[in-house]
Order: sequence, then structure tokens, then C-alpha cells
Amino acid sequence: MKNLIIFFTLVSISFYSTAQDSTTVVPKKIYETKSIDIETPPTIDGLLDDLAWNLVDWGGDYIESRPDENTPPSYQTKFKIVYDSKNLYIGVRCYDAEPDKIVKRLSRRDGFEGDWVEFNIDSYHDKRTAFSFTVTVAGVKGDEFVSNNGNNWDSSWNPIWYTKTKIDDEGWTAELKIPLSQLKFGDSENQVWGLQSTRRFFRAEERSLWQRKPIDQPGWVSEFGELHGLKNMEPQKQLEIQPYTVASSETYEAEDGNPFRDGSDGDITVGLDAKIGITNDLTLDLTVNPDFGQVEADPSAIALDGFQIFFREQRPFFVENKNIFDFNLSESEAGNTFGFDNVFYSRRIGRSPQGSPSTSDQEFVDQPNNTPIIGAAKFSGKTKDGWAIGVLESVTAKRYASIIDDEGNRRKEMVEPLTNYFVGRLQKDFNERNSYIGGIFTATNRDNLTEQLDFLHESAYTGAVDFKHQWNNRDWYVEGNVTFSHVKGSEEAITNTQETITHLFQRVDAGHVELDTTKTSLSGTGGNIQIGKIGNGHWKFESGGTWRSPELELNDIGFQRQADDIRHYTWIGYQTLKPDSTFRRVGINYNHWSSWDFGGNHNSLRFNTNSWQNWKNNWFSNFGFNYAPIQYSNFALRGGPRLRQSPEMSFWNSISTDSRKKIRFSMFHRGEKAVDNSYRTYYIEAGATYQPFDALRISAFPSFNINNDKLQFIDNFDDVNGTPRYLNGHIQQRTLSMSFRLNYTINPNLTIQYWGQPFISRGRYSNFKHVSAALEKRFEDRFTSYDDTQISFVDDTYSVDEDLNGNEDFNFDNPDFSFVQFRSNLVVRWEYIPGSEIFLVWSQDVSRDGDPSEGLFASLGDNIFGQKPQNIFLLKATYRFVF
Repeated sequence: MKNLIIFFTLVSISFYSTAQDSTTVVPKKIYETKSIDIETPPTIDGLLDDLAWNLVDWGGDYIESRPDENTPPSYQTKFKIVYDSKNLYIGVRCYDAEPDKIVKRLSRRDGFEGDWVEFNIDSYHDKRTAFSFTVTVAGVKGDEFVSNNGNNWDSSWNPIWYTKTKIDDEGWTAELKIPLSQLKFGDSENQVWGLQSTRRFFRAEERSLWQRKPIDQPGWVSEFGELHGLKNMEPQKQLEIQPYTVASSETYEAEDGNPFRDGSDGDITVGLDAKIGITNDLTLDLTVNPDFGQVEADPSAIALDGFQIFFREQRPFFVENKNIFDFNLSESEAGNTFGFDNVFYSRRIGRSPQGSPSTSDQEFVDQPNNTPIIGAAKFSGKTKDGWAIGVLESVTAKRYASIIDDEGNRRKEMVEPLTNYFVGRLQKDFNERNSYIGGIFTATNRDNLTEQLDFLHESAYTGAVDFKHQWNNRDWYVEGNVTFSHVKGSEEAITNTQETITHLFQRVDAGHVELDTTKTSLSGTGGNIQIGKIGNGHWKFESGGTWRSPELELNDIGFQRQADDIRHYTWIGYQTLKPDSTFRRVGINYNHWSSWDFGGNHNSLRFNTNSWQNWKNNWFSNFGFNYAPIQYSNFALRGGPRLRQSPEMSFWNSISTDSRKKIRFSMFHRGEKAVDNSYRTYYIEAGATYQPFDALRISAFPSFNINNDKLQFIDNFDDVNGTPRYLNGHIQQRTLSMSFRLNYTINPNLTIQYWGQPFISRGRYSNFKHVSAALEKRFEDRFTSYDDTQISFVDDTYSVDEDLNGNEDFNFDNPDFSFVQFRSNLVVRWEYIPGSEIFLVWSQDVSRDGDPSEGLFASLGDNIFGQKPQNIFLLKATYRFVF
């Protein structure tokens, strides 16, 4: 009740505040450009000596944005903008009285190292989206698509454009040539675009802006100045075709007698990407037989809680313009709301086959690692009227496992069916771009499921709507969404869904859900509603609620960890607006969360306070503390009863030194501890980045994790002497890893990158017990322990004789584990002409089960450095035709 009172009080304050004064309105600056169709266009050499620049005046008078907002910058910046029928040209001068000290760090595209200048262009003039072009003094390009009024910056957008830079006695200069085909705009006779420019003065770690934006003013694109003088511009329909070929070779340790694992494989494939401008606003992307060989490997991870692990998308076709297709269920400033859950999770497309063949001991299997994407199309963009449109259609191929027995007989079994994935997204701005309403629809359809694949859904559909309204100069907002899901399949498929850890309808004490093995469909809902203030002063807040019904199921094409959850959250934040003698900026936050299931059980209550600091010497730090007085889990016993978990205290803290230095350090650590010491965890990661010269950067970050839990789930047994057993044990887990990176930039278009990660996680179990009174307050009263007379260990199997009558009641395999892995990628990338690239990739993978009785370092030595790795070599060449 107290939380509800706070929530409605804040709502009431919000409506009262609509009548209050907001941040002082900053006048919009205007730059007047001119056409140079009758002049010779500038030569892009960075010199600013072309006659075409004389047609327009300088824009300038930049104002410092940080660290001290609304003060004169250390050095001024000025620019000129002209255009012709095909291109937009920008010339910029960045003054610097000490040009010999200008920092020229090299990096790959979108590295944003050293001194740079950036131009953001809102050619839609929708005050929510923009195209960003950045050039560093070293000539490295950066480009990003900006959406959600500056909350999303998509660096996967790689348009074709041209730039050059020069250093002289007055500082440095840059020229940019941006083809109009890379921008999106309407066909009005006289156009107005949003415009912003940012300069980074590296030595002082200072940002200055052409159009002033106060720190407490919400949004980014909505605060741009304006670019005028754009007359009779003809929209350019984009047409780009990019064929590619990939040659691959794989080596690995051969397996005696296995014809599928003879030690090497090779392949050559070809594919095609295309980008077609249907209109200047809307683009059709096509890919045929796509290959994603240059993508970095996922980091190693182990989850003992049974839930799936979220990995970010890295494949270019799905990453580009992904902001249009994003539909988070309950993202909030407060966090702790399953923020990764999304209606669309593109990594479901082309996933590893979900089936496995039935085999005997005398058979060998060639199990495919992934599912090929036959083809995919993506239609996306935004119209001048404020309609954002996204349609994605993809088809993945049937996948078969090949089986051969010791007599040479061969057969095949399907392990992944032909599958169609569809996503449609629509959003409309209105109310002078202060509000929007939108929707999304997804569909997954699988063709001709075999008996072995009958556990999969035949079809899965999701529909959702979302909205946002901002007022009082965008200081205040209310937003939300509602999601509906419907899956269909065989009785086995729907039973399997009900029994997954996401749902657990078979929970023994859950009266509000019930496992129904006759169902052939399942429908559920989810949603989120929140209100907040993010502008006008030091204080910010957000409060809201989110829910996921027990039947909500998104995992065919979305990502969802948990259903059956109703959650309230509140966040209040304070930020400084001016630097002082100690800090550049400081923020302090308070959060609380409370959750229930649909049976009305209060499952958690958590409080948090945290702070972040940007120190005067440009160090960064943060720290936070949590206290959770109420904790219950519907999922810890995997279908067993709801389990009380002990109150918990936790913390986190990080420190990073000045990123401008050639050598910089950072450290992050966190810890959790139950007040009764029933569990404790500690994680620490610390490392250094060293940049001995501008072209080379090396970093190494080792990490170590301790997990001691006296009630770690092992297995369930349905009937032991007439009652079930929920077997748990005391786990002592240690995880050690280190990420090592090396980036060498020969020039802005030729880079070498290496990433490697040794990883080992070892768990040892002891003190076995079964949960007998899951809701008892005292930790020791929740379970019954087995002593040495009741449990014996023979041939890696534990045997339990509860009543000591000499007969085994049940047994279980030794749960101790040791997983050892080494993954690495070496990527050479050469953009030999703008938009066309050659990739050379070498990937290594060693994955083995170690000996849990050994030490961590001994297991690494025996199972990584003494083994033959799996090596994959790829050569990928692309050529981008622009028409």
C-alpha cells in the first residue's frame, strides 16, 4: 500500500507540474546553406581552399557542453555547408593554439578516439531521429543512426561518404562529402532539417556544441538547431548491390572411426546483399544465402539458475536499423524488470537446430551447428509524415543430421524444420512529435514437423501496441505497452511449453496455474506502464508497473526469461549541473522494486541506493547497495514448491582512470550475501588498456567469481517412498577468465583485431539435502540433510538410502563439473574502396570437460594449452555496387 501511495502522489505532482515553468527555452540557431550546382564542387582534401566555400558564411559560436555547460570552450569551431543535386558538403575548422599536441589516435571505423568533430542531421525533421557523421583528426570515420530522440545510437549503420583532414598552424580542418542517397528526406520545395554539431577537444576531455543544449533538458534530436536554404532538392533513391564470396577451412582433432570427424572440412559459398530505395524514405534490404563469418564469438558463460543467457546480436543484416524492430516489454530507468525481454530477438533466426536424432552406441552423428538462412528481406524507414515502418521476412532451411553405423549404413533425420519468420512494426508520431503510438506483430510458422520434432510449436504469434506522450517541453512523459502471445502445436509441444522454466505450470503449490496435457494452444499477455520526469532541474524520477501473465510465451522469435510476474518499480535520481572543485558531475539514485505472482504471492521486495561520479581528473567511479528483506522463488526448485530465500545484502563498485592516458586501469566488483550466510557470491574484474602509440591498443581484463550456495538445485525425484524429493546441495563454484584484445590500425581503412578468452568454471558439491519445508523462516528448517550413513558414492554415482534399510531409495550422478574453454578471433579488415571490404578471419575454439578435483590453473593448462584446437579460417570478399 505504501508503494501505491508513493506512485499516485508522484502522478498527482506530475499534473500539477504541467503548470510550472520549465527549463529556460534556448533559442534555435539557424544556418543558411546554398546550392552550388553552377559551381565546381569542393575537392575533398581537407584544405578548405575551394571557391565553392565562399558562397556561404561561417557557422560557429560553439558553447561548452561538458564539463562546464554554457561557458566558452577552450577553442572555437566553425563550419560551412553547401550542397548540389547529389551531395551535401561540410567544411569545418577546429582551432587549437597548440597543434603539435593534437591527439591523432587511430582506430577502426566508429572508434571515436582522440580529437573529433561530429555533425547530426535530422533530415526527416521529426525531432526524434538523425544521421550522425563523425570524423577524427586522424581521418577515421564514425557514423550512427540516432533514434528515440538520442536514447539509441546504432553504429552498425555504415553509409558511403568521404572525408579528409589536415593539421595546420591554426589547429585542424576537415571536409565531408555526404551523398544525398545516404540520407532520407521528403520532396518539399523548401526544406528545413535539424542540425547539431559537436566537437571533442581531447586534451581537456571537453565537448562543445553549435546549438546549446542544457544538461537538464531532456532529449537530443528535439533540441537541434536548424539548417535552412535547402531548395528544390530531389530525393535520391538508393540502389546498392553487394555480392560476396566466402572461402572457409576448418581443422580439428580427428576422432578414430568417426567418418564425420576426419580432422578437416572446407567450403566455398557465395551470397548477395542489396539495398534498394523504394522511396527516399523507405529502403528494402535483401540478403540471399547470408554468411556472418566475420562476427566475433560469444563470450563464455554458464548459468546454474536454469534460465537462458542473453547474447547480443552481432550479424550486420539484423543489427542495422534494429532500433525500428526493438520492442522491450518493460525497460525502465529503475532496472530489475527483465529489461532484455523483447518481442523480437533476432538471434532466434538461424539458431542451432533444436532437434537431435535418436542413435545407438554403434552410430556416429554429423549434427549441424547452425541453421542456414535461405533468404531474408527487410523493408524499413520513416516517412516525412512521421510513420516509422519496419517489415522483416526470413526463411531458414530444413536441417538434417547425418547418421552412419559401424557397417557403413547411412540415414538422415530432420533436426530443424523449414521455418518462416515475420516481423511487422509500425509507429506514428503526432502532437508536434511529442507523442507516438505504435504496434508490432510477429509470426513464426514451421513446416511439416516430424514425430521427432513434435515438441516444437507449429506456429507462434505475438501482437503488441506501445505509446508515449511527453509534455511540458518534454520534461514529463507517460508511456507503456500491452503484449499478446498465442502459440499452437501438438499436445506434446504445449505441455513442453507449460513445463519449461519460464512457466512451470506443474508447480506443486501453485493454485492459480495447472498443467493441462491436452492443450494444443496457449495465449498470454504482458505489459508495462510508467510515468516520469527527466528534465528541468536536478531531480528526475520514474515509477510504474509491469506484468507477464503465466501463459505469456515469446521465445519462438522473442526473448523472455520469466512469466507469472507482476512488478512495481520506482526510481528517483539527483544530478549536479555544474562542476565544482572535486567533481565534474555527480549523480545519486534511489530505487525500489516489489513483485508478486498471479496467485497473489509477494515474492520480492528490494531497495537500492547508488551513486556515480565523474571526478575532476576525469576518473569515473560508482557504487551501489541493495537490501532485499523479502525473497521467494517460484523457479528455484524447477517445478517444486515456492521456496523462501533468505534476506540479502549486496553491493557493487567500479573505478576507471582517465581514458585519455596511454595506460588506463579499471576495476569492477560486486558481492551478495544472505544475512544468515546461506549463500554468498563475489565477482571481480580488473585490467588495463595500454596505447603505446596512436595505432596500437592492447587490453587485458582477468576476472574471478566465487559462488558459495548451500541450497543449489540438483534434481527432482517424483516418488521416493511415496513423496517427491527436491534434491539440493552445497556448491562451491569458482570461475576464472580473461579477455585479451589487441587492435592495430594501419590506416583508417586497414585494421587488425584480436580477441581471446580463456575460461574455466569449476563446481564442487557437498552436504546433499532435500527441501522438505520450503517456506520456513529459518534456513535450516527448510530442508532435511543426508548424513554419511545415508549416502554412498561408487563409480561416479551417489546412492541414497534414506531409511537405512539396506535398499537404495534413489541415486544421482555426481554433479561436480569443470568446464574449460578457450575462444579467440583474429580479424583483418580492409575497406579497399568505400563500402567494399575484404575480411580475413581466424577463429579458434577449445571446449572440454576438465577434472573438478584439479585446481583452476592446472585445468587450464591440461585442457587448453595441451590440446588441438578447432580452427576456422575464412576469407570473405565483398564489392559494393552503387547506382
